[in-house]
Amino acid sequence: MGFLVKEMPLDEQPRKRLQKYGVKSLATHELLAIILRTGCHNQSAIDVAKTLLYNFESLDRLNEATITELMQTKGIGEAKAIEIIAAIELGKRINEPTSPKILISSPQQSYQFLKDSMQHLSQENLVCLFLNMKSEVLAQKTISIGTINNTIFNPRDILKWGLKLSASAIIVAHNHPSGNPEPSTEDILVTKKLLQASKLVDIMIVDHIIVGKNRYYSFLEHNKLS
Repeated sequence: MGFLVKEMPLDEQPRKRLQKYGVKSLATHELLAIILRTGCHNQSAIDVAKTLLYNFESLDRLNEATITELMQTKGIGEAKAIEIIAAIELGKRINEPTSPKILISSPQQSYQFLKDSMQHLSQENLVCLFLNMKSEVLAQKTISIGTINNTIFNPRDILKWGLKLSASAIIVAHNHPSGNPEPSTEDILVTKKLLQASKLVDIMIVDHIIVGKNRYYSFLEHNKLS
């Protein structure tokens, strides 16, 4: 049976320290221990929290964790894994902007939305816009950063975020630092692979935009998405 946080020595209790000194005084593992509440066998909740953070290396990676991945850490069962994911999601929703979502319904709008952040990059960046059923932007994610003339393009990395965000559609975009947005043979091949993979998870690939210098190439406009 695990140790309750309240059974730990008084000066080690995260809850007591939060009450006395405020939430900012707690380390990340102490905040996580409050959510966990209990440890396991000879480990306290703080020990389990430290191990969990060590296994995931950073909060960014913990942010992307699944229930199964969390349960691979000793002391994290299904119930605790669900509670951690719920706490992370609550934090995300609190930080969501209250302004109206951006609507994108054409290649031109996609380009206008992306050009300022992409057209001057010195390396190829693969960026995705994840949309809901109303074509509103749920999130913008940088999937990978490559070299001056190449980027890592893995359909699995793109669709993983689509599933996590419950997106209905995805706009894929990458830049050509050369300034010429014409697609390479590889650009065409990986787009075909992505289209095939997206059908398996029922997420529509709306467009693939290549951002150049003050111009763009749209696979949708050139009928390359069939």
